[in-house]
Amino acid sequence: MFDDDAEEIPLLGGDVTVGLVRVGRTVRRPPAERAEMVRDLLRHLESVGFTGAPRYLGVDSAGREVLTYIEGEVAGRPRPAWIADEDRMLSVAHLVRAYHDAVVGFGIPDNLPAPIEPAGLPDLDDPPELVGHQDITPENLVFRDGRAYALIDFDLARPVSRARELVNLMLWWGPFGAEEDLDPLLRNLDSPRRCRLIADAYGLSEPDRHRLMPLAEALNERAWHTMKHRAETLGGGWARMWSEGVGNVITNRQHWLAKNADTIATALLA
Repeated sequence: MFDDDAEEIPLLGGDVTVGLVRVGRTVRRPPAERAEMVRDLLRHLESVGFTGAPRYLGVDSAGREVLTYIEGEVAGRPRPAWIADEDRMLSVAHLVRAYHDAVVGFGIPDNLPAPIEPAGLPDLDDPPELVGHQDITPENLVFRDGRAYALIDFDLARPVSRARELVNLMLWWGPFGAEEDLDPLLRNLDSPRRCRLIADAYGLSEPDRHRLMPLAEALNERAWHTMKHRAETLGGGWARMWSEGVGNVITNRQHWLAKNADTIATALLA
């Protein structure tokens, strides 16, 4: 069914998933923890005509998922000069909104495997509304002609609220974080203004604007425990990120959020 003898070109830059390769006009990748849901999700997006995600094509002879390869620009490391461009940032918000409009009809799947996180984390009181992407990093966006064209890498997709997805979007594109932990090209930006622009471009509701920053603080605290647990139980890229100091980055971000949350909330509601 697939050309398994074609040249395999490694796709680098991801933090966790290993073994991604490009073969012709396809991407081959090992199944993720919610592989069945992601396959159904991508099929749904195709059925409703959403072009901003890969198409699921099947499984090759090595048991790897086969997806369409989406041509375009992806921000790797070191970051490209345009990473802080506000027009690109706004196009990401527009793409995420288009994705949400397309995915809402997919519903909330039943019987999903439990997320890999430690027991005893407090309830967020944040009921899911749709299946969010939840990893809207620069590496997971394909740009064309200076605009976000597609989301890729749905490994962390899960049922979430719109506000939770916007926290993830602002985390990377606001951005949230201590200056010393950010890429040099993303330092000294007006994060409150950028977050307001993201919320406006997405069309975030007023109730969600009110609860977004408390949710951001709660999610960031939760992230520290989840990252540590995944590093200890899954190893691999999770362990590498933890050994490289991601726990300290999350802790620094928590202090930054505590200091800046009110200012960002005011900007969101101005």
